[in-house]
Amino acid sequence: MYRFLRPLLFQMGAEEAHSLATGTARLVQRLRPEAVEPVFRFEDATLYQNIWGLDFKNPIGLAAGFDKNAQLVRFWEALGFGFSEVGSVTARAAEGNARPRAFRLTEDRALINRMGLGNEGANAVARRLEDANAPRTAPMGLNIARTPDPSLTSADAVEDYRQTFHRLAPLADYVTLNVSCPNTETGRTFEEPHALDALLEAILAERRRLRLDDLPVLVKLSPPETDRLLYDSALDDTIAVARAHGVDGFVAANTAPDRAGLTASPERLAEIGAGGLSGPPVAGRSTALVRYLYRLTEGRVPIIGVGGVDSAEAAYEKIRAGASLVQLYTGLVYEGPNLVKRIKEGLAERLAEDGFGSVPAAVGTAAEQRRDEATDPEAAHAPA
Repeated sequence: MYRFLRPLLFQMGAEEAHSLATGTARLVQRLRPEAVEPVFRFEDATLYQNIWGLDFKNPIGLAAGFDKNAQLVRFWEALGFGFSEVGSVTARAAEGNARPRAFRLTEDRALINRMGLGNEGANAVARRLEDANAPRTAPMGLNIARTPDPSLTSADAVEDYRQTFHRLAPLADYVTLNVSCPNTETGRTFEEPHALDALLEAILAERRRLRLDDLPVLVKLSPPETDRLLYDSALDDTIAVARAHGVDGFVAANTAPDRAGLTASPERLAEIGAGGLSGPPVAGRSTALVRYLYRLTEGRVPIIGVGGVDSAEAAYEKIRAGASLVQLYTGLVYEGPNLVKRIKEGLAERLAEDGFGSVPAAVGTAAEQRRDEATDPEAAHAPA
């Protein structure tokens, strides 16, 4: 069905098509979400995991940015996602950047966006979740970010995050701190170790005050500049700060501010201008970050892999690199909603073919193999 609708949607601007698609989804969610479920249903015991005390029927999740205001949580469950991450949400409502601010690069199956964290604000999103008339059937994460206001000082920005966390944390199954958004002027400051240290101290103190000690807190990082990530001292310092505070996981990775790996013409890229790049061109770099995190943490901290996941092969690559869960965004734009089912089916097949009885059994196996190859040249000739 989607292959017939896509040409019509692609005649619209990227943001207009997104609004039409999500508006249709809201209508389905309001009327008969149960009618959607049989079409997209696929369950397999090998895809199940329990992470952070949460039950994930499968490792395929919706990435932050698609449902900024938590309007479609029930719909994502009906599509067969194992979890969803809504947001980014900020303490105060924000309009985002001027339009146009979202663009397709069809030749690269990629997107560029400079949305600017537009959202309804923490109070509006919290009220929507509080008014939900049905219990969730899959975990839901809340991605929170700094309100895009250049007048905020560093101390003000920490308090801004704390207020958002205070309002939304009791309603979430996990919270992701978006410290690496590249499409706002002030969005990346908290990836710097000193700033991240101050932020985590405030957020985790607020978690204790709320008596939510079991609520997982994750940090979302930027992609590296290359997919040949061997050593990065600045990244190591950031990860060390996060681990010292006992963060519960990492999301790897956010969109990229550069234009590496694209075939689109320089003229087209100049016409688009600034913004975060997502899709297959960042897949290798996000997978490299997943692998790096897995090795550095010795596989002890769950990782969500995101960036270019548009097939079962891409999802499996991130899992074998060290991701326990993966997320989709750009792939949905190009492949449509049935992508979720196709990835689950293909992932179950690949696990069976390689003799893995579960997703956790496959997590990090390629990262470990590459480590062995680096220390034992003969291991490079061993079967995968």
